[in-house]
Amino acid sequence: MKRVIWLVMDSFGIGNASDAKEFGDQGADTFGNISKHYTLDIPNMTSLGLLKAYEINNKCTLELKNKNSTIKGSFWGASKEASSGKDTLSGHWEMAGVLSNLKMKYYEKKIPVFPDDLVNEILEKGNIDGILGNRHASGIEIIESLGEEHLQTNKPIFYTSVDSVIQIAVHEESFGLEKLYKLCETVREISNKYSLGRVIARPFKGDKVSGFTRTKNRKDYSLRASGKTVLEYAIDNQKEVIGIGKIYDIFGGYGISKKCLAYGLDGLTNETLNQMNNLNSDGIIYTNFVDFDMEWGHRRDIKGYAKGLEYFDKRLGEIIKELKDEDLLIITADHGCDPTFEGTDHTRENVPVFGMLKDSNINEIGIRNTFADMASSIEEHLSLPNSNVGKSFLNK
Repeated sequence: MKRVIWLVMDSFGIGNASDAKEFGDQGADTFGNISKHYTLDIPNMTSLGLLKAYEINNKCTLELKNKNSTIKGSFWGASKEASSGKDTLSGHWEMAGVLSNLKMKYYEKKIPVFPDDLVNEILEKGNIDGILGNRHASGIEIIESLGEEHLQTNKPIFYTSVDSVIQIAVHEESFGLEKLYKLCETVREISNKYSLGRVIARPFKGDKVSGFTRTKNRKDYSLRASGKTVLEYAIDNQKEVIGIGKIYDIFGGYGISKKCLAYGLDGLTNETLNQMNNLNSDGIIYTNFVDFDMEWGHRRDIKGYAKGLEYFDKRLGEIIKELKDEDLLIITADHGCDPTFEGTDHTRENVPVFGMLKDSNINEIGIRNTFADMASSIEEHLSLPNSNVGKSFLNK
């Protein structure tokens, strides 16, 4: 039995992207810059080669507590992103074997940010009286500034970021969750002709007195990947593909045979362990740990990110103990989101690629030229058709 346990530490970049300057991200280094503020205690990740991956990528080392030696079967390296993006979709699509050459729709930083023809079509087809916001914003800031007006008018809050996205925030109780989802489906359908990457439902709760907070009922409506992913190849060859967290939404459900909702580092780890115990055939367990990005990266919470890394590392020990001899564990990231960096947006960085295959002698895999090498490695491990987009590191 051959399984893949694929863990994405959403936004955990390791810096030194050769084209970071083109994105305004020169000097961004999520892992390295956090380590300058906190001496991290992450022995399980170092035992799988994370520190060595950083050293390969940056030609320097970091000060960490408990620098464990790498264990037998571990492998480590870094990867560049070949696609011209630094967002969730381009990162996940590429690691799944699809290079994104699609010119997605991005919105300039102006007010109003959305064009009149788009807004008018949304008002008509979405059956709403108007919108609030209509600008670039962070999710926390905009509900704090417009939450009360939304409650008074019932107009949904529309905003965007440097990503190809329209985000729609409403009060979960007064506006209604199902009504929000239906509106997002309408906006998704409208925005397909513009090649918009994602429409995201951002429900929140609370009031002006107690404060507004986002709930866990976020839902992403993604554009379909512009090619066939390793997930779809796996399904075609009778393998099970289990998407945990927001994986199902990222791929629009394509290539996912089982959707598992879970929240927070605890919930996502628990569900990953649960599916490892239940999957008794060849397949992929694919988990996105969104908290690193959503809770700490975008909010520029350095301490929170550091504590999150240490807690994830502790729980990772449980996953390592459950690995079977032919399980391929891959740990990576989809982009960076350096909490020490200016602004609140993602950062263009290389990402770590490290993990374990017990009976292998892979060790160092170097700096890969594309995230798609992960897909090619999974194809080799599960004996799937070779998409020829990347190069497997299993036979290095």
